[in-house]
Amino acid sequence: MTTVYNPATAIKDPHGITWGMHPISWRNDDIPEVGEWNTLEDMLEDLAAVGYAGTECAGFFPPKEEVKAAVEAHGLRIAAQWFSSFIVRDGVEAVIPEFEDKCAYLEYLGASRVVVSEQTGSVQGIRDVSIFTNKPVLTDAEWEVLAAGLNRLGQIAQAHGLELVYHHHLGTVVQTKEETVRLMEMTDPARVSLLFDTGHAFVGDGNVMGLLRATIDRVKHVHFKDVRPEKMAESRAAGRSFLDSFLAGMFTVPGDGCIDFTEPYRLLVDHGYSDWILVEAEQDPAVANPLEYARKARAYLEDTLFTA
Repeated sequence: MTTVYNPATAIKDPHGITWGMHPISWRNDDIPEVGEWNTLEDMLEDLAAVGYAGTECAGFFPPKEEVKAAVEAHGLRIAAQWFSSFIVRDGVEAVIPEFEDKCAYLEYLGASRVVVSEQTGSVQGIRDVSIFTNKPVLTDAEWEVLAAGLNRLGQIAQAHGLELVYHHHLGTVVQTKEETVRLMEMTDPARVSLLFDTGHAFVGDGNVMGLLRATIDRVKHVHFKDVRPEKMAESRAAGRSFLDSFLAGMFTVPGDGCIDFTEPYRLLVDHGYSDWILVEAEQDPAVANPLEYARKARAYLEDTLFTA
């Protein structure tokens, strides 16, 4: 029997924000064996049962027709999907065909966002490189190439009814507050917005609010993930990669780590944010059962976040 999302019993944000949960709690695209037993149907069942309104797409999803049918059968929505751009390495013209395909795919599924992260020189997927001491850095000329390329992609996204939201990310050319602010200043706000991620802000800068305050006017999509400080310290000391750090338990869902989410939530609300927030935590589902953590996050939202 298919579990269908029920608005009457679902998460009700007092400020109209729509809450979803990211697929990475069920399966990991970068390490295919992590969660390989979980299917799209498993994930949608859990989301609908716990009361999340939707999710993002992932690489393990079946053909788009099957995705659309399954998502609609559960009464859920697709918000967005990640796109790895190599604008600096390959030039934007080489990136456009694949980006067009991604936008058409998301348009078909009724999404409203396309998440872009520049992967030129990225170390986030390399297992033997520490995420804490190694990251690519752009020259001034490369910054110009990236900004112009993103403006171009943003225009393409808009033609498909999508908002381009850039994801600042550990191990990439746009990781820190300074880099994220620079990118926002160099891009057209009518074409390029920001995906704000609490976990990447905290690990990358040591705090959440600095980056958010500096970019709040550009934020159009949000990921709320928590950090276990003892696991972060352990991974930093061991010089672990991004992938091995999350496998060791560095990330978790809101309310299970050290981040006070009432601060970013209040700032977003005060600035009139009413779009998606996705609960997210790169975890090994064999250790952190997705359904259990989906429930844990909802309890935190309702017991702490919404009442603060």
